[in-house]
Amino acid sequence: MSDQTEIPEPPEDETEDDYALRNRVVASAVAATQSGDRAALEDVLEPLHPADIADLLEQVDAEDRTAILQLAGDYIDGEILSEIDEDIRDRVIEAMEPEVLAAAVQELESDDVVDLIEDLDEPQQEAILDVLDMVDRMAVEQALNYPEYSAGRLMQREVVIAPEHWTVGDTIDHLRAQTDLPDQFYHIILVDPRHRPTAYVTLGRLMSSRRDVALKDITEESFRAFEVEEDEGDVAYAFNQYHMISAPVVDAEGRLAGVITIDDAMAVLDEEHEEDVLRLGGVGDESLSNSTMEIVKRRFPWLGVNLATAILASIVISFFEDVLTAVVALAVLMPIVASMGGNAGTQSMTVAVRALATRDLTGSNALRVVRREAMAGLLNGVLFAVVMGIVGVIWFGQPMIGVVIAVAMVI
Repeated sequence: MSDQTEIPEPPEDETEDDYALRNRVVASAVAATQSGDRAALEDVLEPLHPADIADLLEQVDAEDRTAILQLAGDYIDGEILSEIDEDIRDRVIEAMEPEVLAAAVQELESDDVVDLIEDLDEPQQEAILDVLDMVDRMAVEQALNYPEYSAGRLMQREVVIAPEHWTVGDTIDHLRAQTDLPDQFYHIILVDPRHRPTAYVTLGRLMSSRRDVALKDITEESFRAFEVEEDEGDVAYAFNQYHMISAPVVDAEGRLAGVITIDDAMAVLDEEHEEDVLRLGGVGDESLSNSTMEIVKRRFPWLGVNLATAILASIVISFFEDVLTAVVALAVLMPIVASMGGNAGTQSMTVAVRALATRDLTGSNALRVVRREAMAGLLNGVLFAVVMGIVGVIWFGQPMIGVVIAVAMVI
């Protein structure tokens, strides 16, 4: 009998997204965990991207997640932690051994550490801060003092800078001599003697220029710095609007405090768009990892409002009870009118929410957009009024019912 756990293969015609975590991978990880086979579990995790391992931990239930961490917790590194959904990240951290957590956190850059701990409870924050060296701890604590959702929280402190008077050769020699450069950076930021950013040079321009060329002669024309207290949503919008790759962040005195990169800016945009979609459905900040009671509490207020409006509509309809009794056809056709009106409203609301999220809808064009939506709704109402008027006449043989339904559709 083989000691290896055999996992049944899914049917060959099973279709899965090439960029999504496959069902068989999750099943293999769970089976290896339940059998206590660490080697088999590592074989499953080894080829996966950190984001996919984070997805795996999110998809399994709490019991299997704890078992995976107990069996191969030292496999979870900092990048995986930073990718895990915030709703279950604190549970993962609680289940990790202190020394494993310390090793994972020390791999991260400062902005990722801030993102990792800013929503944790104070004891969990202290547990992570305690494993950092003094310099990194001070940088993270300073970032946590900035307003929530600000550029100061979003920026990373690992910055590549050069004095304005340096040449390309000076800069290249300096970079080669460094042992603690950021894992990824896109610009060399030029600073004046007071440590204020004045311009930046792309790596492409740096490497393609002669060694004796001055940095100030190959700077980019477009340069913008953000203040530490600037809203992260405004920062992300600027990145998207002006096709920025990275940008410096300055403190109140204009001195360089850090840098924001495009990956962090796009993550903010994704979060804001996700929040808009969830609010559109009245579910708030909800995820698949929430418990049943958490979901009930989040959805109850919005459902309560809908119930109240439905009761109000029923009260209005009750005033016409005699009419509905005399003309039963109206009661049959009423749900169609209500459904069409609701769908038309949902379409307009969806367009408006998207326009607000992308900042296409502003005070200067709001009136024009409202007029356009009103006209579109009116024209659609007239077109479907004609259709329902004809349906009403054919269905019930009473022209007046067709007229009433047509007028209701327009209104």
